[in-house]
Amino acid sequence: MPAADRRELLAAAAASFGAALVLAGPVRAGSRAVRPAPERFPQGVASGDPQPDSVILWTRRPPVAGRDGGALTVEAAEDEGFRRVVARASVTPLDAADWTCRALVAGLKPGRAYWYRFIDADGGASRTGRTFTAPNEDDIAPARFAFVSCQNINLGYATPYRRMIAEDAGKPEAERLRFVLHLGDFIYEMIWSPKDQPTLQGRAVREIGPLPTGDRVGTIQVPTTVADYRHVYQAYLADPDIQDARALWPFICVWDNHEFSNRCWQSQINYDGSRPAQSLKAAANQAWFEYIPARVRGDIEGLRRFLPPAVKDAPLTDFDADGLSHQADNQAAINSLLINRALRWGANVELILTDNRSFRSQASAERADAAPFVVRGFPWYAAQDAVEALDAGRALPGGAPDTIRFGGQALPNPRRDASPGSMLGARQKAWLKERLTGSTARWKLWGNSVGMLHRRTDWQNLPEGVEADWPSASYGLYGTDDWCGYPAERRELLTFLEAEGVTNVATLVGDRHSFFAGLLSPDVPPRDYRPTAAEFVVGSISTPSSFEAAEAALPLDRPLSPAYLHRPAAGGSVQPAMNLAVRHGVRACYALKATGRVEDALAASNPEVAPHLAFADLGGHGYAVVVAAHDALEVEFVATPRPTRPAEGEAGIPLAYRVAHRLPAWSPGQTPRLQRIRQDGVAPLILDI
Repeated sequence: MPAADRRELLAAAAASFGAALVLAGPVRAGSRAVRPAPERFPQGVASGDPQPDSVILWTRRPPVAGRDGGALTVEAAEDEGFRRVVARASVTPLDAADWTCRALVAGLKPGRAYWYRFIDADGGASRTGRTFTAPNEDDIAPARFAFVSCQNINLGYATPYRRMIAEDAGKPEAERLRFVLHLGDFIYEMIWSPKDQPTLQGRAVREIGPLPTGDRVGTIQVPTTVADYRHVYQAYLADPDIQDARALWPFICVWDNHEFSNRCWQSQINYDGSRPAQSLKAAANQAWFEYIPARVRGDIEGLRRFLPPAVKDAPLTDFDADGLSHQADNQAAINSLLINRALRWGANVELILTDNRSFRSQASAERADAAPFVVRGFPWYAAQDAVEALDAGRALPGGAPDTIRFGGQALPNPRRDASPGSMLGARQKAWLKERLTGSTARWKLWGNSVGMLHRRTDWQNLPEGVEADWPSASYGLYGTDDWCGYPAERRELLTFLEAEGVTNVATLVGDRHSFFAGLLSPDVPPRDYRPTAAEFVVGSISTPSSFEAAEAALPLDRPLSPAYLHRPAAGGSVQPAMNLAVRHGVRACYALKATGRVEDALAASNPEVAPHLAFADLGGHGYAVVVAAHDALEVEFVATPRPTRPAEGEAGIPLAYRVAHRLPAWSPGQTPRLQRIRQDGVAPLILDI
């Protein structure tokens, strides 16, 4: 780009971001003495959303001993010793932004490492952070990054980051990570106290409360104001492992539900009954903006602060065909911060990020009129045929029936005249389709906070003699809060890829507290199975896994327990039979229970349960590493033990297992293929035929 054009571009950026923008260039040596004072910056430093010539830098500097520290100096350098400083400017933490501040440093070189720090008026410096700029769009070098999700420090420790840091430090420079994609549940707004509940799901509860103004729901506290959300972010960012990871890499973040409220949709919350909470949604958005450096839009003043909309809590009304409420306060709350965006990383990756909570319709399976179709006695499962009929409404393939067969009865279909459910809302869905079809990157990677791969098992095939009645002739879906609860829109999007000839699409997912790898198809057996994309789901950083939830809640002697839990006859730890159930079906689980022989379990496998799944571990914790090259995408799951104690030393986190899959690039008309290319360690009950 000619120098004059570049100056105009940077000037336009400066006008957009005001005093928060710092232009890189020759910087004279500073004369003031600088000394380390990281204690004055208790949440450390961070960077976010890198582009080839810019990155956002962040810190929080609260008053010390009641004194406002005033303006800070931010410095960015080409070396860790700050001998080659390329940017220096003044930024001011604001009380209105909870004493956080950020700077957009522009005019940087592409594909480079930079170091940065914040210095207060007394010369006290924050810890030093390191960040990276993105390469130019014509850079064909493989993209290397990690993705993570679900870090509940109230119930565990964020120690997988410690393993990530140690492993990365031991690799050659060209093979190291360049950023971390965080797919949501950065915090958990539901706060337990060890005084009220010492343990939960086999974990010791850690004290991170009480919330300044929080409300009580049973034994938990939940936020009621922005001060409560700020308290939780401060506690999470005081965690040494989270803070160290944010200081070493730029983070690219989306939210899921717990940044606002458990199982939320639009501005509706669901603790002790569903109710509108527009003011709380605005407060959650404000705290996220203050603590997560990201290139987002909405009610914001440049990069300086969030401008809370004046909203009141009012019932959601005026729903459109996609289930989106156009009630004025709901619209103001959910549009106050828009996080869907796309970032390019060289020639190989376009990272497309969506908001899967703020614009979704209420899941049809969770509506009051769906109560007759709730499955009893099969924890966490729902009937696939009922969910699909309720979600699709009048758009169900083959026509909407007047009744749905369930529990031996033909029950009236309350949704036969309704529109299909929507995870994304019409406007965001159109944007996503445009990004997918218009991208020139080799790989279109969708940062999709909730999973699309079917998690199901064949409860309809329970062996003779098992005293349990599955109420449906179809499969059981494990959960409906993700895309399994919105199958019509999932089918629409995957069919769209096929119809438009869009190839080399993979979704990167969190939320499930499990590791999954597989191929995405508009439908799975007994309907037509034709993969059009791939998906990789990362286990949680520290949130208890699905297996831990089952282990804590289900006795081993229940008739259905063999499809959830398995204790080897020779003794030893309970294993996640649910891994076997979602890949091979329930008869494989009961065969394993009967004989203890893996061969017998595989002989009883139902091949129609999961032809789409290459890997499933519902007990896994850890992170995932992506290498995106021109010819293939490789994703490695790095699993660590349950994070129930802090790390010991710099590299004190052992490896449970690692497993890598390779997805070769494909062309229109071809079918994507997923290959297991290596595995170290033992993943429990991951049985392959």
